Parts: sequence; C-alpha cells; structure tokens
Amino acid sequence: MSTIKDVSRLTGLSISTISKYINGGNVRAENRSKLDEAIRALDFKVNPAARSLKTNRTMTVGILLPALDVSFFAQIVGDVEARLFKEGYNAYICSYDHDPVQELRKLSFLLEQQVDGVLLVAEHVSADQLMALPALRDGRTPLVLFDRRVEGMAADLVLVDSKEICRFAAEQLLLKGHRRIGLIMGPSDISTAWERMTGYRQAFEARGLPIDETLIRQGDYSTGAGYQLLGELMDLPMPPTAVFTTNHETTLGAITAAFERKLRIPEDLSFIGYDDTQLTQIISPPISIVLQPAGLLAAEAASLLIRRMRGDREGFPHTAMLEARLLMHPSVATV
Repeated sequence: MSTIKDVSRLTGLSISTISKYINGGNVRAENRSKLDEAIRALDFKVNPAARSLKTNRTMTVGILLPALDVSFFAQIVGDVEARLFKEGYNAYICSYDHDPVQELRKLSFLLEQQVDGVLLVAEHVSADQLMALPALRDGRTPLVLFDRRVEGMAADLVLVDSKEICRFAAEQLLLKGHRRIGLIMGPSDISTAWERMTGYRQAFEARGLPIDETLIRQGDYSTGAGYQLLGELMDLPMPPTAVFTTNHETTLGAITAAFERKLRIPEDLSFIGYDDTQLTQIISPPISIVLQPAGLLAAEAASLLIRRMRGDREGFPHTAMLEARLLMHPSVATV
C-alpha cells in the first residue's frame, strides 16, 4: 500500500505540503495538479481514523434536507457534494422527510459522526433546539443554513430573495390586467413559503388593490397539493384568471390539473410556475417560470462552509442573498 512518502518521492514535494493538501488545506495550483496525478497513479488512500486522531478533523460534512425527491434540492446537493469532494471532503446526505422529530434526530446523528460542518435546509427546527446541541452551541461545528432561515438563529445564511421575485411575478400579472390571481403556496411556517406569499401581497398593496383571501391556497409543496389546489381555485364561483404556483412540484400538479380540465393556457388561464425549465420546452405554449439560481446557491453554501471549517470566521454571521429570475413566456395573456 502506498504511503505519503511514496507520494513525496513521485512529486518531489515535501511531506508537510502533501499532508496539508490531503487534510483540506490550500496549496498552489501546480502542486495540487501534481498531487492529484500522483495520488491516482499510486492509488494512495488516506486513513480517515488516523487523520482524525492527528488533525481533529474527519474531512466529512453533513447535509440535511427535508426530502431527497425534490428536484431543486437534488440539484443543489449534487453540486454541493461535487464541490466538497473536490476540496477533499466526503458527505453524509440525510433526509428527514418533513418530519420534525426526524429533523432534530438526524441532525444530532450527523453531529455524533463528528462531521467538520453541516449544511441544513431547515423546516421545523427552532433556534433554541439548534443551540441546545453542544457542537453548535460552542461553535465547534460550523453550520450554514441554506434556502431557509431559522428565526432568531445567529448562523451563516445562503438564500434566494423569494419575496422580491414573487412580488415581481405577481406585478407582471397585474400589469397584464389580472386582478383575480390565484396563489398556490407551501406551509406558512416555512420561511420561503411565507416570503413568497408576502411578495404576492406586496404587489397588490403597492397598487392599493384588494386581496381576495380565497385565492391564496396553502399546501405541502407536493405534486398532489398542486393538483388539488388548482382544482379548488377553478371550482370557485369566481375562479382566477391567472395562477402563480410557488415551487416545482406544485407547478407540475397544477399544470396536470389544468390539462385534465381542458383549460387552455393562456386563453382560459394565465400561468406562472416555479423552478421547472422543462415546462418551457415540452408544453405549448411554454410556461412562464420563476428560476432560482440553484448552481450559485450550491456554490455559495459550499464555499462559505469550507471557509468556516478552515477557521475563517470573518464576517460571521454572513448572509448571501441571491436573485432569482422570471422567464416570461406566452402563458400569460392580457385581460
């Protein structure tokens, strides 16, 4: 089995430089290239247990998500894991399936594995619950919250400005003359769902227009919820002339329900969806979509956590607020 001395002989680099690199430290680009080539050629393997004892680092990261079958999260976690792996970290990826008990239990599990840092998409956990965990309370394990806030928690955050993009999307419908605009949102105790609903309300309030509360429908961010809630909206005595769905799954469900009802878009119903660019390619006419910067969100979250795990505490707690885009397509008509 190859040793660090073999890597040193093949590359001509010092053992201290090699040790720094395999333990997650920064080395010059030309040395990194030499080391990567030598490690592959020699099939060099790091002994995680020995490294952990020596450095007090496991070179592992915990990633905890509400669900693994949500395409937005799947894209983010894939990008995050690739970035972490490039920097020498392996990842434990866990889902708590929207269960508040499992959310806290699995977070505790990750900390028990002595991960060097945690990336968390929170749903139910409170600041008090997080601060009751010793590894987080004493700052031993860096925590980066991404996509969602935890009220009252002093933590690094990487977020998309959901409120602003939803205000803008609702505004575009209002500018087209729509006044009865259905909103399909997620649970109001999830920060992003509340922010998206707030943005919708702000578009009306800025114009002094009344809001019909029966047009705001709350579900669980699932395809089934989108399907059901679109049906409820269209069964109203005065149905909406436009609908805005606020995540990928509810967009799919609502579009399916609209097609089953033989609603023509945009003649019978104008539509803006969320996070599904495939709908702009496979449906005619293409659906207008709010597009979140998933790749940038992943890059920012991974980079920030890597900095913290390497001891850089500058600017803590830091909030990175990213902008989403609205891709307008012919699914919105003027009324």
